[in-house]
Amino acid sequence: MEPHQNTGDDRDPGLQPERTRLAWRRTTLAGTIATVLAVKAALNGGPDAPGITVAALSCALWLAFLAVAHSRIRVLAEGGEPTTLTPRHAGTAALCTVALAACAVALIL
Repeated sequence: MEPHQNTGDDRDPGLQPERTRLAWRRTTLAGTIATVLAVKAALNGGPDAPGITVAALSCALWLAFLAVAHSRIRVLAEGGEPTTLTPRHAGTAALCTVALAACAVALIL
């Protein structure tokens, strides 16, 4: 019996683009919640300059991540074979995520 060889032409992506699109949406929602909580924590006990700065930075990072996520969601929703995520977009998404986590740590300390 000969093993099945996948040449790439007979690839059936199935629902993988749909699952990936939904994962981007869930991650965007999680970032939204984290940003709202960061703003709430920054303003808890009265606004101060460092808290407002971290809250504004969190909002900017969220907007940057949102831009990358929605561009990716659009590509995945178009149907057909989606293009691969560019290293620049992947790096931006990762950087925004890590920086948002750093903002959360700064607000806690």
